[in-house]
This record gives sequence, structure tokens and C-alpha cells, in this order.
Amino acid sequence: MSDSDPSDAGPSGRLRSLFGFRKKTPEPATAASRDLDPAGAPQVMRLRLAEFEELRVDDVMVPRADIKAVEAGTGIQELLEFFAEVTHSRLPVFRESLDDPIGFVHIKDLVTELAKGGTPPRRPLESLHREVLYVPPSMKLTDLLVKMQATRIHLALVVDEYGGTDGLITLEDLVEVIVGDIEDEHDDEEAMFVRRSARVWEADARTEIEDFQEEAGVDLSLDDLDADIDTLGGVAFALAGKVPVRGEVLRHPGGTEIEIVDADSRRVRRLRLRLPEPPPQPAAEE
Repeated sequence: MSDSDPSDAGPSGRLRSLFGFRKKTPEPATAASRDLDPAGAPQVMRLRLAEFEELRVDDVMVPRADIKAVEAGTGIQELLEFFAEVTHSRLPVFRESLDDPIGFVHIKDLVTELAKGGTPPRRPLESLHREVLYVPPSMKLTDLLVKMQATRIHLALVVDEYGGTDGLITLEDLVEVIVGDIEDEHDDEEAMFVRRSARVWEADARTEIEDFQEEAGVDLSLDDLDADIDTLGGVAFALAGKVPVRGEVLRHPGGTEIEIVDADSRRVRRLRLRLPEPPPQPAAEE
């Protein structure tokens, strides 16, 4: 009889095996929520893996409003241009709306079709689309990972109880929960913060407060809060008293407005900061 833990036979056990970890007592959940350095340290991976086992599809899915998809009647040239614009390798395909999907198209299938030569089909997506998974928002990420491995389908649409499309999730989304954001050779390196106008800046939530203050000339310290805050994302968390949601606008005591541009249920990714109007200059004495 084997003395291995029976739980290792389930999805969580296979997941730990996939990343080379044995089951061990999880560290406190509070540690998993910190903004840890994703350098690949084993302890960081274990924390993320413990968190992964508790998450659901709707915790990490791309919301409906952000889905990039193509209509089934899209022609070859328009499809190529759209792939180039969104820089995705897979796109959902729908008939009349996102609530009527028929599958997804992979860029390599399109390239293969073009390589055949001759006249391309007028409606290539009718034949090129692949099967997509349909999953509920309540599904555990561990179960979805196992399902994607079993079916070899790496894109799923998240559907509600009425059959409407709520969101989208890919295998890469699942892996990034554990190993951190994955950037490939096509991803543009984005500045940590950039000035959009005289008083508006956009910034990565990981931007160091001191770096931003030095460049923007604004004070974002929170002296009244007993917290050790180093990043702009930390400022947003402190002001909200929770994980802020996308679209939420927070006001710093110094007058700066902080809008949450990109976030999920666990972390803030990108912010828009509107600096206060500069104080009026005293009139020059004649």
C-alpha cells in the first residue's frame, strides 16, 4: 500500500506535481496577498499555488467588455489586420453577438490557409474556427486546468445561467496566476509611468512612490495611516481600505485623484492619476 497522501490524486495534487512541489502546510493567506517579487523563488510559487487552489474562474477571467472577438463573416484581409492590431494568437468567433459564439480562430490556422495559395474563401471563419470550452464562472481554476489538459482546448468562454457570455479565460491566464505575468517577444515594454497631459499620468501599480513623486512633483504620502507603503498600488489599497475595482476613483488628501484603470479581484495593475490644480500665483506688485 502506498503511503502517499490520497489528496495528491486530485486536481490540486496534479497541479503541485506539475510545478514540482510536494504538498506542505500552506503559509498564512495574508502572505499570498502581498505584492511579492515574481522572480521564480520557490516560496513565492508555493504561495501563489496555494492561492490558485482557492480561486474561481470569475476571479481571473477577462470580462466581457474587454474581450477581443471577430464576427463569423469577417474576410481574410480584415482578419489579418485585426490579429495584428490586438496581438493575440486566438480570437473568439461569433455570429451576431458574443452571446452567439461558434468557437475560436488560431492565427496559425489562418497562416496555413494562406500558404495553400489560390483564392481564399470569402468567409474563412466558417471552416477555420476551432471548438471552444464553455464554463461557469463558479468553476475552480484547478478543475478548469485539468479540463484544458484533457481536451487540449486552451480557450474557454465563461457563460452565465442564461447562456450569455460573461468573460473569457485562457491557459496562459491560469499559468500567470502561479508564475506571474508572462511577456513574450511580441509584448511591448511599457514604461512604469507616462505623462498623458499637463496634469494626467498613467502608471503601473508597482511604481515606487518616490520615483513618481520625483518626476511628477506631487506628494502622495499618507502620514495618517499606520502602514508601510512603497508603491502607487499600495496607496490605492490604503485609500480604498480594500481591493479597489476597475473604474473606481479615489481621492488622496493632497488632492490627487487616482482612478483604477486595470484590476482584478486580487490586485491592481494600472492607475490613472489626475494631479490637483497648481495654486494660483500671487499677482505681481506694480
